[in-house]
Amino acid sequence: MSSDKTKKKQEPLPGRMEALRSLPANVLRRLTKQEVKAFLFKEEWPDSMQDKLREYMVED
Repeated sequence: MSSDKTKKKQEPLPGRMEALRSLPANVLRRLTKQEVKAFLFKEEWPDSMQDKLREYMVED
């Protein structure tokens, strides 16, 4: 049996897909699959990803 969570396709957080697409290709190539998933779906990012995206991050 599968739960509703696995049936439904998870949607990225608002604005995340647009932000991901706006990153330069050389930056995107450096991100792992796990980092891309974290970028799209998680509030907290791994340190490795924060280091790679530091110059593109904006403080709240």
